[in-house]
Amino acid sequence: MVQTKVPRLFSVRAIVLGVVLVLAFVLVYPTLHTYLRQQVELRNLRQDVAAARERNDDLEAELARWDDPAYITAQARERLAYVFPGETAFRVVDPESVEEPAAPVDEQDTPVATATAEVPWYSALWDSMAVAGAEPTTDDATTPGASTGTDPGVGDTDSKPGTDAP
Repeated sequence: MVQTKVPRLFSVRAIVLGVVLVLAFVLVYPTLHTYLRQQVELRNLRQDVAAARERNDDLEAELARWDDPAYITAQARERLAYVFPGETAFRVVDPESVEEPAAPVDEQDTPVATATAEVPWYSALWDSMAVAGAEPTTDDATTPGASTGTDPGVGDTDSKPGTDAP
């Protein structure tokens, strides 16, 4: 009888090699990850330093400009509108920055539209609700639909009891 050997899927050497590789990965990965993260931070810090040096150079150049009397004179004329004795200063107003006068308020606007800004917002809101909930009043009694069939002055909010309504 011939005996056949069953082939093994993994040999002992393959298993040991796999364990060693996993162990090496577990040991090296955190260190490698930290190294790569620090390299990115170092690159960003170097860019920040370069930008700060450039800004510092610009500021030093601007500071050096102030040593020139012509630059100081130009800045005084531009920023402070200074003029030399004997010169006439003219100020041109930008037409886009001039505000147009407010439109006149129509006399027949609602009380809410003519409210001033001095009234608190909650008072303006309450007045707005009162105007919105009030029945429309007409100045002319001959307007169609104005007659309600009741006595004049009845239901009129402006009339007081015991007085005749006009």
